[in-house]
Amino acid sequence: MTALAAEAITDAGSTQLILAAVLGIVVVILLIAWAKWHPFLALILGSATLGIVAGAGAEDIVKSFTTGTGTTAGGVGLLIALGSMIGALLADSGGADGIVKRIVDKVSGGALPWAMAGVAALVGLPLFFEVGVVLLVPIVLLVARRTTVPLLQIGIPALAGLSVLHGLVPPHPGPLVAISSLNANLGLTLAFGLLCAIPTVLIAGPIFGNFIAKRVHVPVPALVGADRVDAMATETGAAASADSVAEPVEENDDRPRPTRNPGFWPAVLTVLLPIVLMLLRAVAELTLPEDNGLRNALHVAGEPVVALLAGVLVAMWSLGKRAGFDRRQTSAVIGGSLPPIAGILLIVAAGGGFKQVLVDAGVGNVVADAAKDANMSALLLGFLVAVGIRIATGSATVATITAAGIVAPLAGTLSTPEVSLLALAIGAGSLFFSHVNDAGFWLVKEYFGMTVGQTIKTWSVMETIISVVGFACVMILDIFV
Repeated sequence: MTALAAEAITDAGSTQLILAAVLGIVVVILLIAWAKWHPFLALILGSATLGIVAGAGAEDIVKSFTTGTGTTAGGVGLLIALGSMIGALLADSGGADGIVKRIVDKVSGGALPWAMAGVAALVGLPLFFEVGVVLLVPIVLLVARRTTVPLLQIGIPALAGLSVLHGLVPPHPGPLVAISSLNANLGLTLAFGLLCAIPTVLIAGPIFGNFIAKRVHVPVPALVGADRVDAMATETGAAASADSVAEPVEENDDRPRPTRNPGFWPAVLTVLLPIVLMLLRAVAELTLPEDNGLRNALHVAGEPVVALLAGVLVAMWSLGKRAGFDRRQTSAVIGGSLPPIAGILLIVAAGGGFKQVLVDAGVGNVVADAAKDANMSALLLGFLVAVGIRIATGSATVATITAAGIVAPLAGTLSTPEVSLLALAIGAGSLFFSHVNDAGFWLVKEYFGMTVGQTIKTWSVMETIISVVGFACVMILDIFV
């Protein structure tokens, strides 16, 4: 939740505030894209620049930044950690492999791209994008070797399924950051995100995959023998420098090995449990009276922290114990899921601090007034700001945080459903045109053995389709809510 200041930390005029915001964002962009600094440090320096140029006192700047950092880490950070635990249990128990192989083995030929998109979307619910790629790409390569289906025809749908879930559906970090910054209803945002995810995956995945596979021919590369990506990919769509090529790490022999398959349905139901609980909460809030006992129970059960914690506890049995892990091994898997997300948590937390300085300085109010005078849609403004920051930094997380901070005051003028749609519009913008300053670009390039040109024609275009189609879906939903 955004911590709002009781009063602005500066009395600067509109021109000075806009200049401060622009310079703060430019500092972040230059430090990430040109100086190759880690986004965590870039966001701290950007916040300081913003506050100083806005005329705020040093003590007020520090207080504002640390308040935003603590609030974001305590809210979004906890959810990211719990989601990572579920993802690690799903991956290390063999549950993710079981889901993929079960579905892929049931289909063939022209149905494979559609099945791969569905598998990626399902597996992508609890997994960070990079981990999902590392899990699915070996399956994609094996299927391409065994069949006559072109590699991109099944690879693009898999990437689309993962990317759409990562950008539009909580509990992934990007959507969570937007929800927290805008005080959006998580259950409603989740429901809208799933509605938009379906057509977006289909268009950017199987449909675009069938189109581009006929025009870009990529031979099947050798199988990559790693099963997890390291913390190099500093985010689920977060920033990395243009020359930090995403290489898979070598397999760690100390990790627990499953002695049996946990089963297809236990894995699927475990993945869906937190999602179902949050959706039930949203449905209860819309359909049941406030003093209803069932509504109160679902309100607690669907609280994101409770829902994800329930998912972790169930996964310890349904995935850990059923895979043959003892208590020590299960604990090792859960503990091992936390170090790789340290960078993500720091970026998200510092981004929360940057956003809070924006809010407390009054920049958001200036933008809100300007947008109101220009009669510009809040959804369009959020989308365009996210697109600009995404292209400049390559960071979906930085784009989401910055855009949410700028348009946050507009959320107060919107209805509850429209605030959720605003969060999704920002999420869609944060995925626009991934290119050489995005770690995901290099991850996909290396795994699929493509040239830079081929990666732009396939991956970059696919990401742009996801962004545009996702935003179009948001605007269509806005007509009906």
